[in-house]
Amino acid sequence: MMVHEDCVFCNIIKGDIPAAKVYEDEKVFAFLDIAPAQKGHTLVIPKVHYESFMDMPKEELSAVMEAVKKIAPAVVEGSGAEAFNLGVNNGEAAGQVVMHAHFHIIPRKKDDGLQMWSQGKYEPEEMEEYKNRILAVL
Repeated sequence: MMVHEDCVFCNIIKGDIPAAKVYEDEKVFAFLDIAPAQKGHTLVIPKVHYESFMDMPKEELSAVMEAVKKIAPAVVEGSGAEAFNLGVNNGEAAGQVVMHAHFHIIPRKKDDGLQMWSQGKYEPEEMEEYKNRILAVL
């Protein structure tokens, strides 16, 4: 297994740092976030070190997403929530603090006060411009 000695998540997987583990299989590890947005906030990570989810091969990403699909309902029920947000911060500018790919399962209740992000708007013609920029790259 490829790990980075200075990665906190790799050290959690190895057992060098304690964590409240909620799931583990041959490719995936999941544990409670120590600074939860809501109680029950769970992190799901690949056991192999990838800096971001963009670096993950399709097979690894598929394994993590299958685990998320299994874990999320348990997080919702176990935390007494009504729903959940699934999030990934990909890169420092997006708020990624630990540079090991990870997905957040955040349990939610109606009117729980958690604010995810504000909404903006496009100026006239901007939406078409951004659509065309993205299509040019794809």
